[in-house]
Amino acid sequence: MRIAIAGAGAVGRSIANELVEAGHTVMLIERQSGQFAPETVEQADWVLGDACEVSTLEDSGLQLCDVVIAATGDDKVNLVVALLAKTEFAVRRVVARVNNPHNEWLFNESWGVDVAVSTPRMLAAMVEEAVSVGDLVRLMTFQKSQANLVEMTLPTDTPLAGTAVRELALPRDAALVTVLRGHRVLVPQPDDPLEPGDELLFVAPTDVEPAIRKALGVAGG
Repeated sequence: MRIAIAGAGAVGRSIANELVEAGHTVMLIERQSGQFAPETVEQADWVLGDACEVSTLEDSGLQLCDVVIAATGDDKVNLVVALLAKTEFAVRRVVARVNNPHNEWLFNESWGVDVAVSTPRMLAAMVEEAVSVGDLVRLMTFQKSQANLVEMTLPTDTPLAGTAVRELALPRDAALVTVLRGHRVLVPQPDDPLEPGDELLFVAPTDVEPAIRKALGVAGG
């Protein structure tokens, strides 16, 4: 894929390096000359210019990109970049970084955002996931569908030990997509038994999360 990243600060460069290593074609757009450092991601194409300017985006060939990532440290800039990418250049997928959690409500389809990534929220979710056993933890929200990726680690004394996946009374709109067991990533099959310590990952809208808790025997569900 061809991916454009607006913002070549520490976050933008880190994303670029990961994507280049994965075999993608990456373009970094940076307006501050002090952060314009092509030697830091030599395999990427670099553009010195303002990603909020249509002329810059046109000259850089944004219309040829499959994905745009608005990764600057300014939420206002990220929203403008997302809106231009979607409405002026018809980019198929737009990902935007949210720096201030209070602004998260703005990062939606109205501003051209397909996926909003809130760094503070993600860090909080990772901490919660690391320390929470036996309760449902929301890891991220898929902006377009408003579904969530939620996780539960089964405790050592879970009554679900040995229960087959098909026996879970999950609500209709919830899907168990992955079971993480040690270093293994399992695609759950109907007859697979659950084990203590399993990390269960579900995709579901917010309103059915209580029903998932109930199906997993979590108090308060």
